[in-house]
Amino acid sequence: MSTGSDSVRRIDSKRRTRVETRRTVTRRVNGRARLPAGFAAMTILMLWATTLVASAALWPIYQSIQLIALVGVSVLVGSAIAFSGALYRWSTLTLTLVTIGVYLLLGVPIAIPDRAFFGVLPTASGELDLLRATALSWKQLLTITLPVGSYQALLVPAFILVLGTTVIGLSVGLRARWGELGVLAPISLFITAIAFGAATATWPIELSLGLLATVLGWLVWRRWYRRRASVRLLAAQALDRDGRPLETVGDNNFAGFRTVIGAGLIVVLAAGTAVAATIYLPPTAQRHVLRTAIEKPFDPRVYASPLSGFRHYEEALDANATMLTVSGLPIGGRIRIATLDTYDGIIYSVGSSQVTSESGSFTRVPDSFDQSGTAGSPITVRVTVGNYAGIWLPTVGKFESVSFSGTDASELRDSFFYNNTSGTAAVVKPLRSGDNYSLSAVDPRQPSADQLALLRPGTAEVPRPANLPDQLSSTLDEWTRSQATVGARLLAMITAMKTTGYISHGVDPEQPLSRSGHAADRITQLLTDQRMIGDQEQYAVTASLMARQLGFPSRVVFGFVPEVNTQGPTEVLGKDISAWIEVDTAQYGWVTIDPTPPVRNIPPELPKDPASVARPQSPVQPPADNRVQPDNQLPQDSPQDAPPADNPLLLVLLAVLQVLGWVLLGAAIVLAPFLAIVVAKVRRRMLRRRAPTALQRISGGWQEFEDAVVDHGFDPPISPTRTEVAATIGGVPSLVLAAVADRAVFSPEEPRDDEADQVWRAVADLRDSMKEGRTRWQRIRSAISLRSLGGYSVKRLFRR
Repeated sequence: MSTGSDSVRRIDSKRRTRVETRRTVTRRVNGRARLPAGFAAMTILMLWATTLVASAALWPIYQSIQLIALVGVSVLVGSAIAFSGALYRWSTLTLTLVTIGVYLLLGVPIAIPDRAFFGVLPTASGELDLLRATALSWKQLLTITLPVGSYQALLVPAFILVLGTTVIGLSVGLRARWGELGVLAPISLFITAIAFGAATATWPIELSLGLLATVLGWLVWRRWYRRRASVRLLAAQALDRDGRPLETVGDNNFAGFRTVIGAGLIVVLAAGTAVAATIYLPPTAQRHVLRTAIEKPFDPRVYASPLSGFRHYEEALDANATMLTVSGLPIGGRIRIATLDTYDGIIYSVGSSQVTSESGSFTRVPDSFDQSGTAGSPITVRVTVGNYAGIWLPTVGKFESVSFSGTDASELRDSFFYNNTSGTAAVVKPLRSGDNYSLSAVDPRQPSADQLALLRPGTAEVPRPANLPDQLSSTLDEWTRSQATVGARLLAMITAMKTTGYISHGVDPEQPLSRSGHAADRITQLLTDQRMIGDQEQYAVTASLMARQLGFPSRVVFGFVPEVNTQGPTEVLGKDISAWIEVDTAQYGWVTIDPTPPVRNIPPELPKDPASVARPQSPVQPPADNRVQPDNQLPQDSPQDAPPADNPLLLVLLAVLQVLGWVLLGAAIVLAPFLAIVVAKVRRRMLRRRAPTALQRISGGWQEFEDAVVDHGFDPPISPTRTEVAATIGGVPSLVLAAVADRAVFSPEEPRDDEADQVWRAVADLRDSMKEGRTRWQRIRSAISLRSLGGYSVKRLFRR
C-alpha cells in the first residue's frame, strides 16, 4: 500500500510541476503576456459589437457623419491601447497616461476638426479648446437644441465616452479574472447617452434589445470559455500510463449549445414582452433626462413683455426712424419679434413663472433647425439693424438657420437662443445698430380668406388665461351667435372687430384718447366704451382671448408689418410696429390672422343717454345677419373656463391602480427569464415522462434525476456512471434507482410500464429528499438553475 501511495504522490508531483510550468509559459514569454489569439479576437469582437450598439444611442444627439467617424476611430484606437496594455502588462498608471496622450493627440482632429491644421494636425488653440471642452462641454450639451452636429467642441463628450469605455471594457475583458465585467463599460456608455439625449426616445426597443442580445452573447461566450479552460485543466491532470494527458470528448467542442439556446429564448421572451408592453401600454409622458431638469441659461420671463413697449414705437422720435433694413422680404411678409401665449390679466408674456409654457423654454441652436415638416416656401433675408435694440431677434417665417456677420458676430452666435414652439429668437447680447445677420426660413402655407370659415381648432397646448376681461363672453356671443360652425364664428368675430373698431395710438392730440396697455380693465373699456377705440395692442389681445373662448388655441405675435420695397431693401420704420394673432387649426397648423380695423376717421361721440349706450354707425357696413341660431353655440360659462371637479376618491383609486399596474409589469419583465427556465424544465419533464416506450421513460426518469442532482449544486465526476452519480448524493434509494436504470438499459428484455412508473415515483421522492434541509432561497436557485440546460456541443466553434 505504501508503494502505491508513493507512486500516486510522485505522479501528482509531476502533474503539478507540469501544470505550473505550463501556466508560467502562458503568463509571460520574452517579457510579454501570451494572449491566446482566439480568446483575444473573440473578446475584441464582443466589445466592438456591444460598443457599436451602445454608441447608436448617441446618434439622436449629433446626427452627423462626424459622429460615425469619431466612433470608428475611438473604438479602433481604444482597442489598440487596451490590447497593448494587456500584451505588455502595463500598469494602470501607464495605461491611463497612454490613453490621455492619445486623447490629446487625436482629440482636436476627431472632436474639433475646425481647429485642426489641414483637418489632421492639432493646433495650440485647438488643444486649449479641447481642455476647456473636457470640463465645460457637458453642461453646454444640455443647454442646446438637438441635434448638435459638430458644432464648436460638443463632440468632445462623445469622444471621451467612446474612447474611455473601449479602453476600460477591453482591458477588463482581456486581463481581469472576471472578464465579463467588461460589459459594464458599454452599458455605462448607453445609459450616459440616454441621460444626455432628448426627452423623446429614438429606437428605444431596437437599441435596448440589441444591447441585451450583445451583452448576453458576451456573457454566455465568456462562461463557456471559462468552463472549457477548467475542463482542459482537469484533462491535463488525468495522465495515461506514459504520463501523457488524456483527451476528453468535449475538448474540441462547444459545450454550451443548450446554454446559447436558453439565452436566445430569454432574449426572444424579453423582446416579446417589451414590444407588447410598448404597444398596449405606451408611455403617456415624456421621459425625464438631464436636459429636462437643468436650468436653461436664458429665461424670457425675467425680461419685460415686448408688447408692453408697443406705444414706444409710435412716439414722434421713433415712428419715422429706420429700425431695420431687410433684403429679400416677400410681399406681405411679417417680421416677428416675439410670440406671446401667456395672459395673466395684466400682460401677455413669453412664458410665465406661474404657468407652464413651452414658449418659455429657449435653447441653443448649433447650426440649423430642421423644418422639413413645415409646408411652405423657402425664404432667405438679410437684416441690418438700425435704431432697433433689445434681446429679441427679428425673424421671418419658421426659422431654419442664422448667420451673423460684423465685429460682434462671434458673440451674437454664442448668445443665440431659439424656441421652435413659438418661433421666437433671442440673443442674450442685445442687438445694436450696425449688427448684420442672414436668416433662412420657411414661409408656412396659409389658408385663403374664403377658407377661414372652414377652419377647425387644432390640438396645440397653450396656458389657460387668468382674469378674463368683463364683457368678453357677452360681446363674443353677440358677434357670433348667428353662425353655425366654429370656423364661421371665428371669422364673424374678426369681421365684427374690424367693422366696429377704430384705430388711435393716443399720441396724436387731435385724435380721441386711447389708453395704452392690455390688462383686463383696458380690454373691458375697449368693449364697453361708446366708441371702440384702440390700436393693434388691444385688438390683438382681445381677438386672441375670444379665439380661445371659441375653442381655438391662440397667441399674440408682436412684430413689424412694413410696406415691402420690390426694387431694393425694405426700410422698416418704427410706425410699422404691429400685433396680430395666430390660431392653431387642424388643417394648417398655426394660421396668421390680423384683427386690426382699417384706419379711418373716428366719428364724434354721441350724447350720453343714461337709459342706453349706443355705438355710432360705422361707415363700413357689417355683413347681413341671417339669424340662424346654432345648436352648438358654447354657453358663456363654457367648460373651457371651469372644468368639472374630479372625484378625489376616484383619482386616488386610479393612481393606485396605475402604480400597481406598472409594478406588476415591471415584475413580469424581471421575472420573465426565470419563468422561462421553469417552463422549459417542466416541458422537458413532461416529454420524458410521456415517452412512447417504457425503456425511454425509464431512461428519461434517470436523466431527470441526474439533472436534479446538478441543479441542486452537486458536482458529479466528469463523464460519470449512474452509480457514481448516485454516490454523489449518497443513500440507498439513489443507488437502487441507478441499478434499476442500468438493468433496464442493458437488459435484453423490454421493461414493463409499471417499472417505468416506479422509477418516476422514485425520482420524485429523491427530488423531495434533496430539498430537505435547504432554505427557500436555495430551493428557488435550484429551480431556476441553468446547469442542467447545458451540455450538448457544437464542434469547432470558438476554438482557441
